[in-house]
Amino acid sequence: MLLSSRRVRAALLATAAACVLAAAPPPPAPAGIGDPLFPGLGNPGYDVLAYDIGFTYQGDNSKPLEAVTTIDARVTGWLEHINLDFARGTVHGVEVNGQEAGFASADEDLVITPPRPVYPGEELRITVRHTSDPGAGQDGGWVRTTDGLVMANQADAAHRVFPCNDHPSDKAMFTFRVDAPAEYTVVANGLETGRTRAGARTVSTYRTEHPMATELAQVSIGRSAVVRQEGPHGLPLRDVVPAADRQRLARWLRKTPAEITWMEKQVGPYPFETYGVLIAGADTGFELETQTLSLFERSLFVRPGFPEWYVDSVMVHELAHHWFGDSVSPRAWSDVWLNEGHATWYEARYAEEYGKRSMETRMREAYRRSDSWRAAGGPPAAPKPPAPGQKISLFRPVVYDGSALVLYALRQEIGVASFGELERRWVSEHRDGTAGTADFVDLASQVAGRDLAPFLRDWLYGAKTPPMPGHPDWQAAAPAAGRVPVPRP
Repeated sequence: MLLSSRRVRAALLATAAACVLAAAPPPPAPAGIGDPLFPGLGNPGYDVLAYDIGFTYQGDNSKPLEAVTTIDARVTGWLEHINLDFARGTVHGVEVNGQEAGFASADEDLVITPPRPVYPGEELRITVRHTSDPGAGQDGGWVRTTDGLVMANQADAAHRVFPCNDHPSDKAMFTFRVDAPAEYTVVANGLETGRTRAGARTVSTYRTEHPMATELAQVSIGRSAVVRQEGPHGLPLRDVVPAADRQRLARWLRKTPAEITWMEKQVGPYPFETYGVLIAGADTGFELETQTLSLFERSLFVRPGFPEWYVDSVMVHELAHHWFGDSVSPRAWSDVWLNEGHATWYEARYAEEYGKRSMETRMREAYRRSDSWRAAGGPPAAPKPPAPGQKISLFRPVVYDGSALVLYALRQEIGVASFGELERRWVSEHRDGTAGTADFVDLASQVAGRDLAPFLRDWLYGAKTPPMPGHPDWQAAAPAAGRVPVPRP
């Protein structure tokens, strides 16, 4: 068949248009790493090495802060688009390796189009100029206090504050630079490396000496007092409290050095460069193990009715996380039982030793309720996803006492000495890294000298609670109908 010249031209134009369409890059789209509980979190194709985050605070905790986030990363896969987790902020501009880059939002991702695709092994420097909004919701990120701001980013809220690869499997070094009115005190993770006064404003710089997961980032801006003391082996301690409460809270702050000493006797040296207690005038409903500076509600220390042993044990809970959850971070969020189970374990042991609260009695009660907790929240190592719009609902009783019960069963099975060796080796061998449930099972088997996978499989993944070694009389109650209440973490 012979086509006329007009038809030939039309056909050629149609073919060219089809080629252009075929060559067009795909539209921006969110990209997660497939975490079982938070599939949209994290981004494939790169490994973050460091964050440098600058905030400018004008003194009004209801208004967005201007911010600049610089990310140094190494490319691990061919990327035409670079995805960052980011929501709740307005992006003013993006650069990749000093060159202006395109960007668009897709769900809770910031999708960046660099001037050219990037390839495995390349070094990236991504700079994002943006706002950081403390008034856009109450489901994590910035928390407004009576005199400023703090952060509460667990489990998936760091990207509501700054662009990041928001998953604990990608830890990085952090630097924070905060420009605030001079009458405000700024403290962040790590150690202060600079403070510059310029007129009525001060720029404070903090830097971590160990890698950190995004969910553990902390910046406190407030009319605060910083109380300094010394911990074991000369460890510098700095506590941050509302200035008006400095004397009232002093007796609680004095407990920290002894608590660190106690934890070191259990599992070995404290793993970071500093520690401190951050007491905030905010009602969060939880306390949080932000790295080197644990966040606590003011009401925990001043509200009548909390016995001293209880407050002490909560302080130890967040301190214990610095070994279990901060230094050794979960590889996936379904490994959160390793964080909370261990923190609850040492909380309970401290309450037994110093508060005369029987560990065995607590574990027996946990055993009685364990089947109900598993029915409501899933087994410890395979928790059910959080309720829609309620991310913090991941932290159910099975994650706390239900997971400490697994550790109690393991100690009953392998003995006190082997269990202690396991704990010390776990935090030593995985320090500054990430590890998951399979790693814990493997190490437990090495220490015990036998395969513990069948034993731990039932305890970690079973719908029903297995028999407790050494306590054949313990009985689990039948799961109650209806909603199981979630206690205060």
